[in-house]
Amino acid sequence: QVQLVESGGGLVQAGGSLRLSCAASGSFYIVNVMGWYRQAPGNERELVASITSGGSTNYADSVKGRFTLSRDNAKTTVYLQMDNLKPEDTAVYYCNANLRPDSRPFGYNYWGQGTQVTVSS
Repeated sequence: QVQLVESGGGLVQAGGSLRLSCAASGSFYIVNVMGWYRQAPGNERELVASITSGGSTNYADSVKGRFTLSRDNAKTTVYLQMDNLKPEDTAVYYCNANLRPDSRPFGYNYWGQGTQVTVSS
């Protein structure tokens, strides 16, 4: 059974930093795409940052230059370094991964349980 295990998050003052981690565990062939989404109260869930199996990254315009997504050599754990945090970054952050169960060219989408990030002004 595939699981996405998240860690990090918490409360920080504006201008501060936090680091989120997400590790994919279980039986799968390869990670297609992995990254983070966030959802603030009353808002839709939105992409924050993602990385493909080839290493291409994609960032929301609102976090470019402040957030950095990286991964481990096994490509099964991603890290979201969040610097210069702003109150508008406050949200529940969800890890997301599209994983291939085998060598066939399709994958399944998985979500973590979510971790709260609160930025005080």
